[in-house]
Amino acid sequence: MLDSRSKLLLRALVERYIADGQPVGSRTLSKAAGLDLSPATIRNVMSDLEDLGLIASPHTSAGRVPTPKGYRLFVDTMLTVRRGSLAEGGGLISSPIAADQPQRVIANAAQHLSSLSQFVGVVMAPKRASVFKHIEFLSLSEHRVLVIIVAPDGDVQNRVIHLDKGPTQSQLIEAANYLNAHFSGQPLNAVRERLRAEVDDLRAEIADLMKLAVDAGVQAMEAKDEVVISGERNLLSVSDFSGNLGNLRKLFDLFEQKTQLMGLLEVSDTAQGVRIYIGGEGHLVPVQDMAIVSAPYEVDGTVVGTLGVIGPQRMPYDKMIEIVDITSKLLGNALSQSK
Repeated sequence: MLDSRSKLLLRALVERYIADGQPVGSRTLSKAAGLDLSPATIRNVMSDLEDLGLIASPHTSAGRVPTPKGYRLFVDTMLTVRRGSLAEGGGLISSPIAADQPQRVIANAAQHLSSLSQFVGVVMAPKRASVFKHIEFLSLSEHRVLVIIVAPDGDVQNRVIHLDKGPTQSQLIEAANYLNAHFSGQPLNAVRERLRAEVDDLRAEIADLMKLAVDAGVQAMEAKDEVVISGERNLLSVSDFSGNLGNLRKLFDLFEQKTQLMGLLEVSDTAQGVRIYIGGEGHLVPVQDMAIVSAPYEVDGTVVGTLGVIGPQRMPYDKMIEIVDITSKLLGNALSQSK
């Protein structure tokens, strides 16, 4: 537990370091905190904060910088977000995200986050239920059939399947009619399981055709890009990363592979409001110097995805929280209008 003086000095140190990017010495800290304390007293408090693992001293400076533990204490207990400050600064965030095709709305939201933050904007697209409304088959050659899968929202996926024995036109029509009559509106994974149970009651050619078609539909849904990232190049100009090529490489690996990033965003999916993840705290954030400010977004009152800003630990968290919070609402509104 910190006393009020220690908390005030820690807050002043973190805010000064975020603003300047330079290790904070006792003289600078005394001015920033506005306390009438002797340099010796401030040095003693800083020493105590260092012993607690909240600040650290770089080798090249007598000043101190926040540690991940110090940032965490700051954002959890000391951070004040003044709502409306961005809009007051010239309407920076007042324009809505235009309603459009859902994929374009998601991309616009990622660009919106990146442009406002000057870091990286990331949006996890709404989870798509692998449900089909209608299915058709079109013979392309003796052993190749085009499967046309129409989702309830009108999205169309085309997949080519290969069969050892080419079906006749009447078999294609029979298979499509059977799937549409019995399974329209159901999740494709459930359809796949039911087909396995019912395959004995169907002719072999029809059964094989339908199983391959449903497998292709599941793969089509799973193959869609679920994370949209914008502004990666912004990090090249962030001094916290440009001086550490190893961390920069890890960040770009994270953006390219996306699996770990999706895992982190899915954790945010279950949380209410804005969440902040700081590198060095655990396995969720793999890069020491990075931080993520994220929030879920809703469509018609239901959480459907997550968005956020990825940047250095030394970011203006109050501003990022407001950017993320407002963008989550703008995105939800745009998607509701795009349905």
